[in-house]
Amino acid sequence: MSTSAHPPATPVTVTEQEAKKVAFAAFVGTALEWYDYFLYGTAAALVFNRLFFVTDDVVVSTAAAFASFAVGFVARPVGAIIFGHLGDRIGRRKTLLITVTMIGIATGVIGLLPSFMAIGIAAPVLLTLLRILQGVAVGGEWGGAVTLAVEHAPLERRGRYAAMPQIGSPVGTLLSSGAILAVSLLPQESFDAWGWRIPFLLAFPLLYVAVYLRRRVEESPLFEQMLEEDELSSSPVKDVIKGAFPQLLVGAGSTFLGVGGFYLVTTFVISYGTGTLGMDNSVLLTATLVAAAVEILVLIAGGRLAERFGAGVVTVVGGILSMLVAFPVFWLIDTTDTFLVIFAVTLGIACLSIPYAVSGVLLTNLFPASLRYSGVALSANFAGVVSGFVPLAATAALAGSGEQSWAPALMLVGIALVTTVSGWIAPRISLGHDEVMTR
Repeated sequence: MSTSAHPPATPVTVTEQEAKKVAFAAFVGTALEWYDYFLYGTAAALVFNRLFFVTDDVVVSTAAAFASFAVGFVARPVGAIIFGHLGDRIGRRKTLLITVTMIGIATGVIGLLPSFMAIGIAAPVLLTLLRILQGVAVGGEWGGAVTLAVEHAPLERRGRYAAMPQIGSPVGTLLSSGAILAVSLLPQESFDAWGWRIPFLLAFPLLYVAVYLRRRVEESPLFEQMLEEDELSSSPVKDVIKGAFPQLLVGAGSTFLGVGGFYLVTTFVISYGTGTLGMDNSVLLTATLVAAAVEILVLIAGGRLAERFGAGVVTVVGGILSMLVAFPVFWLIDTTDTFLVIFAVTLGIACLSIPYAVSGVLLTNLFPASLRYSGVALSANFAGVVSGFVPLAATAALAGSGEQSWAPALMLVGIALVTTVSGWIAPRISLGHDEVMTR
């Protein structure tokens, strides 16, 4: 089968209404995915270290909880391989219905798990297994959602449509942090006994909404035309690794800041603020909520800027800004002043969200349509593997520096540098050249 970078012979035509419907369905699905995924990260910092990974040492318990958080990222490339292959072989839409169902069920079941005190070592084992299922599902979700949205979009408007699944990230953060913040207002005994479970159980009704919307969208017109013209790759994952490996590495580097940097400024900072600085949970959760709200605006603007200046340029600018603010962000957090902490987290998230806003269009441009689902999924999840260990690495770096914040700040600079360089290279090695016409 062909793996050519060239498009199908005839440009594909879709309606503007259909393009908008697909982008919205992609947004809702990714919002659910990230709600589920981010919820685990927040709970790992506040709940799982006490109720599931029980030890006499607080640092060890927190590290164990973050390790289970990281395991989900290790599982993501497995999902990228499985669902990337399916997405490029049986279709984007069918594959996305599978991924969203998997993560919704896995997250809801976490809310039903007994704690360590009830069933002993089986509790953290089952929790970790469910986290692995989350990781496998997410590994195939984002790449497919972006691919489906882009392949329904007109070429000159891909920036804004590719940004729609990205907006699912801050919305997922708002929902997950808001849910945890709401139940954290309960008395500690009630929160530990049943309150923390409510946000996880909400995954079930949210799953129903996501599946309903995704069942109503059409398959990618480019995929259907490639299927009709016998242009599909028989081994898309293999073909990506053999024929587009530089694009794979650059794609991973370009997404590193938006994922790894995000977990550094949210998941790690929550643990750092409560454990090291002695701050109240509500302050840091509020900071995350405010930052997520601002991130939505940044993502919308970033999508438009990509259409005007190119995704590579926007990525470079966002990476440089993130390097410049890295140390000031942690200096402000160290003051423990409520307003300054909220401002610092918001500033950090806003800057690293600039390259994240254009990750969808940048990655889909790197790969031809016949390999796109696999290429985008593998790129994003290679970065995700490393990103999952960022909170754990930052915790170790903090301990090694005598609990000085310059260590995690320096990590943020390094992550941003990788994305900046990748953003500069990406437009120069792009393989994707298909087009969608609207009527």
